Amino acid sequence: RMYYDDGAMPNSDAAGPHTRSNWSPYDNNGGTVLAVAGEDYVVCAADTRMSTGYSILTRDYKKIDQMSDKCVMASAGFMADAVTLKKTLKARCTTYEFQNDKPMGCVSFAQLLSNTLYYRRFFPYYTFNIVAGLDAEGKGAVFTYDAVGSYERTNYSCQGSGQGLIMPVLDNQLKTVSPLVLPAQSSATPLSESEAVDLVKDCFATAGERDIYTGDRVEIWIINKDGLRKEYVDLKLD
Repeated sequence: RMYYDDGAMPNSDAAGPHTRSNWSPYDNNGGTVLAVAGEDYVVCAADTRMSTGYSILTRDYKKIDQMSDKCVMASAGFMADAVTLKKTLKARCTTYEFQNDKPMGCVSFAQLLSNTLYYRRFFPYYTFNIVAGLDAEGKGAVFTYDAVGSYERTNYSCQGSGQGLIMPVLDNQLKTVSPLVLPAQSSATPLSESEAVDLVKDCFATAGERDIYTGDRVEIWIINKDGLRKEYVDLKLD
């Protein structure tokens, strides 16, 4: 916090209280991102609203970017930081592809993102990210992050302003047994691809009713062995 005094009045008592400037390098532009992984597919979705305060800046902002053939990244939080972060990561993915003659895999990209966020831990990218894709065995993978690079592989995750509304629904519908329980059981989402897409649509419809920063439209990316496709669903505009 900075304190400002122009010195025009030498008597501080006469000048009254100091003027305080609360400028911050960060903003929170809202929005919600979500991913669900299955045995042979992954679904990643995000709304397209970008806001600041009570103002909508745009109703058509894309929060999901493709990083490689089988890997996408979705970001909520401060969109200027998200753009800078994704630009950096895409450059490193291109360098990796030239040096290794193959695109970066989903698990490798997840580690790259963690390293990049941790490198900036003292002045963090104010973004809350999800990486979704297929691993080397063709199984769905979702990685969820905090702002400084701590991450975890899971079978579903949600980040952003609608997280508190959506995560209880996902926990209720998709929670599986702990990986510490023996004998080990698959942690993949027990839904078919179409059922997972319908669940994602319902989650965003719910969040759009209660969260003013989530709305307008949902962009849904589905990745499976056949490739990548997109679907769109309209939400409330208010």
